[in-house]
Amino acid sequence: MAPPAAPTALHHRTPLLLPRRATATATARAARAASLAVRAAQPDTTAASASTSAPEPPALEFKPPPGFKVPEPKRFEVKPGQQNSVLGASLAIPLRLGTGVFVLGYAPYRAFSRHPRVYLAYGLQPAYTCLPARVTSICRDTIRPIRTGIWRLHPSASAPASSSSAWKVKEESKIGQCKRPEKPIEIYEFEGCPFCRKVREMVSVLDLDVLFYPCPQKGPTFRPKVLEMGGKKQFPYMVDPNTGVAMYESDDIIKYLADTYGDGTVPIMLSLGLLTTITAGLATLGRFGKGNSYTASKVPPQPIKIWAYEGSPFCRLVRETLVELELPHLLHSCARGSPKRQDFLKKKGVFQAPYIEDPNTGVQMFESAEIIDYLKGTYALYPSS
Repeated sequence: MAPPAAPTALHHRTPLLLPRRATATATARAARAASLAVRAAQPDTTAASASTSAPEPPALEFKPPPGFKVPEPKRFEVKPGQQNSVLGASLAIPLRLGTGVFVLGYAPYRAFSRHPRVYLAYGLQPAYTCLPARVTSICRDTIRPIRTGIWRLHPSASAPASSSSAWKVKEESKIGQCKRPEKPIEIYEFEGCPFCRKVREMVSVLDLDVLFYPCPQKGPTFRPKVLEMGGKKQFPYMVDPNTGVAMYESDDIIKYLADTYGDGTVPIMLSLGLLTTITAGLATLGRFGKGNSYTASKVPPQPIKIWAYEGSPFCRLVRETLVELELPHLLHSCARGSPKRQDFLKKKGVFQAPYIEDPNTGVQMFESAEIIDYLKGTYALYPSS
């Protein structure tokens, strides 16, 4: 059987039943269309000159709000009006049994110092809670940090003459034995999601640096990007630029992180299936609705750097604001036992979380309440008065 004629030949052949005038009209229309197409393809110098002369829209400017001053860090201080927020954010600690507070293999231990004038204790706690009872009356202003996990009395402090020894508490972990990613892992999530919380807890346990892209409800920037990359709006969504792996499903992400950047073990509170999800959901009730919905904002060109960890209620309050404003942030996880605490202490002379560094404005600051005010005043399109 002869092969069928090519479709292109049938499309361009003039039908035999059309009258000559119709054929001529069709030919003229085709010629006119071709002329218009050629004209459209030619550059319009008038339009080009008009477009080049039109002013470009001004670039967004990022600067701290008027009257902004960097606050001094104050340890364990709750600002007036922040008590209920901190209390609600703290509800997650007992519900999740402290998951996200400690790194993998966290193990504190005690040792003794024979020097009668030196008392050592872990650096995060107030001095009077760590030192022996016989020296609790010593003013905390006489305590000076010498390195992470260790404090000592300033030489001007007076110690009991009968003291011949004192104890110290230091911390160890397995983080130094684990593989570290060269590039930050990227995670798309939002604060109020219990499945996202599970992954954030694992990030704190493994002491990972993560670039978070917040995806609050009705967020215009990163939610559509997740749909484009993965094919569905589901959270959390992880991309590991070190291995090329991208995946949904919180349990799969947790297992992947444990196998790739841990020792393969998953903490018990992250391996209980439905019970894990239920308790992670209950952990959000103290701050119900916070960190879920989008607040109109200006997206900065560079992510904000934050030192924080999942188990801290103060860090949680700051992250709620980062998520609501859809601000990308590079998390330097620093749960108890993290080696990053020592590096931070050497750099700043004190450790306190949360702490942010904003490369878009040059601001570096402690204190969660002031950080929240700064973020809203700098990046919200309609900052509250």
